[in-house]
Amino acid sequence: MRKIELLAPARNLACGIAAIDHGADAVYIGPASFGARHAAGNSTEDIAALCRYAHQYGVKVYATVNTVLYDSELDEAVALVRMLTENGVDAIIVQDMGLMQHMAHDRQQDAGMQTDIVWHASTQTDNRTKEKVRWLKDMGVSRVVLARELSFDDIRTIRDKSNPNLEIETFVHGAMC
Repeated sequence: MRKIELLAPARNLACGIAAIDHGADAVYIGPASFGARHAAGNSTEDIAALCRYAHQYGVKVYATVNTVLYDSELDEAVALVRMLTENGVDAIIVQDMGLMQHMAHDRQQDAGMQTDIVWHASTQTDNRTKEKVRWLKDMGVSRVVLARELSFDDIRTIRDKSNPNLEIETFVHGAMC
């Protein structure tokens, strides 16, 4: 039996606190840049405050860094991910696999760098087949957010054919994040 996590969106700090106060097991929030919900644009200070509040109750906070990056944006995105994880974010929801690879390479080069980052593959990576999910696991993600349009049978097939240590996430309400 796998544990089910109730994950709620947090448009901002106040919404994140409200979700926690009303029983969410985890919340996701977008920073000021590199998130598909760019209009949310939360400061790293607010995200750090949300992490402090959430962790008092055993609730996790995930940050969305789920856009495709231009080469010229890579250094800024790396700095953002480092800052988010240093401020207590439990996982990064990512779309650009190059960001993950770049940070894994940096970690190998710099033994003093922060510990492992937990990566979740965003639904924006178009996760709809068992082959894609396997590839993402091989890339280093610990959770895959499946495409919204999958049927129960599709989800079951992916779950049954995936690594048992890989978490599967699916939307259960609403057409949008």
